[in-house]
Amino acid sequence: MLNIVLFGPPGAGKGTQAVFLKDEFNLIHLSTGDLLRSQIAAKTELGNEAKRFMDKGELVPDEVVIGMIGSQLKENASAKGFIFDGFPRTVEQAKALDQLLNENGTPVSGMLALEVEKQELIDRLLERGKTSGRSDDTDVSIIENRIAVYNQKTAPLMNYYEAQSKYYPVNGMGSVEDIALRLKMLVEKL
Repeated sequence: MLNIVLFGPPGAGKGTQAVFLKDEFNLIHLSTGDLLRSQIAAKTELGNEAKRFMDKGELVPDEVVIGMIGSQLKENASAKGFIFDGFPRTVEQAKALDQLLNENGTPVSGMLALEVEKQELIDRLLERGKTSGRSDDTDVSIIENRIAVYNQKTAPLMNYYEAQSKYYPVNGMGSVEDIALRLKMLVEKL
């Protein structure tokens, strides 16, 4: 089974490339944001629990998110693999994901980290902000803060996967097609 952690700063193109990888390798795309929204809409027990935190403006605890991912793994037991988009974000989450996947006999194959220059990220997010409806995509100071938080919080996660020889930096500059080709060639070697 192929299990990919797709990683990168805001504006790196994770969502776009996740769709490509999902289609190219017939994988299940697990976006934690989408997962939370669907579980809440379906009024599942985990969705209701997540909603209680979100309604108070609090982060959904790791155990709830891991529970949702675990239920998706069980529901899709015959899948060829998964793309994890937006999770894990911390070493603790990565350890929990490893434990969950190992229980199912399907470890993480690799972390593909899209690397994009800061100004390009800002430009992409500002462009996306013209149509996304997201206010955090229209303010340069907020964008710079999001990038800074990403850089600050993710270095340990990259080290975590690098220690397992599962960290793969990918040049995220260029056209969508060029980046997709780089990812495809890398995934074929996993």
